[in-house]
Amino acid sequence: MDRPKRTAFIERNTKETKIKLSLDLDGSGAGEVDTGVGFFNHMLELFKKHALVDLTVKCEGDVDVDYHHTVEDVGLVLGKALNEALGERRGIVRYGFASIPMDEALCEASLDLGGRPFLVMASPMKHSMVRDFEVKLLEEFFRAVSVEGRLNIHLRQISGDEAHHVCEGFFKSFARALRQAVAADPREKGVPSSKGCI
Repeated sequence: MDRPKRTAFIERNTKETKIKLSLDLDGSGAGEVDTGVGFFNHMLELFKKHALVDLTVKCEGDVDVDYHHTVEDVGLVLGKALNEALGERRGIVRYGFASIPMDEALCEASLDLGGRPFLVMASPMKHSMVRDFEVKLLEEFFRAVSVEGRLNIHLRQISGDEAHHVCEGFFKSFARALRQAVAADPREKGVPSSKGCI
């Protein structure tokens, strides 16, 4: 039996951002990302490559004010797309974990697609900026993904001095953990929850 397509297209327009995003959970890492924020583009490119999802993002935001609205709103839209593409979440592994080294940095991600949004992000990062990008914004991004995607995300920095490397570690570990969690489990015939629904 053919598996239903796990795709979503979300459009969100506000006074601060205009976003179009398409997602295919069973992709190959294809798609184009244009948020108007170079470093954030780079992180999303890493995400789609390591999650093996097809992701296209076009965002027009008020980046002349700052990057906050763009980063958070893209997180909201990506989370919404994840939730829509997952549907009832039948037959999936549900949980995912990855530990990713990036030179001196080591970051971990643990995920649960069980429908309960929560974010824990532990990062004693020494530097607050990567060029003109405020690293703290990534916490807003992952929180938005968690809330709209209905998933529990734990991110932990084990080591790392260079902020760019730590950010890459977070995005790659999140991507790899998500790739694991959304994968089909051939032994799971229904929803992977004792409640019978997610």
